[in-house]
Amino acid sequence: MKYTYTLKDLPDLARKILSEITYKNLLFYGEMGTGKTTLIKELARKLGVEEELSSPTFAIVNEHKTDDGPLYHFDFYRIGDVSEALDIGMEEYLESGDWNMIEWPERIESLIEPPYVRMEITTNDNGSRTLKMLSVN
Repeated sequence: MKYTYTLKDLPDLARKILSEITYKNLLFYGEMGTGKTTLIKELARKLGVEEELSSPTFAIVNEHKTDDGPLYHFDFYRIGDVSEALDIGMEEYLESGDWNMIEWPERIESLIEPPYVRMEITTNDNGSRTLKMLSVN
């Protein structure tokens, strides 16, 4: 599926994404500044997260409470190698059945097995974004 959107479209887009996906491991790909964290914030809001969500760039993972159990938000931008993800128990998170929203998953791809949803975000010349969403099973 492919969606083009602006900031004002995010609440509707998040609702649509959550109604269409069947997996809770969401992998967010995109250049710095494309809006990965912004989209994750809106998805988290729709899932019932009440506190302000920020990117866990230095902590690697932040945990939030949703109406449906925990949501783990990962940012692997600053890791040196896959062993850092193993050290925090990444495999257990992925197998937990909880919400896992992962920024910069390309840095730990060897650990990620289907099923998951691949979310690719690009910035368009007019400032809008395009999201390509693919379920991998």
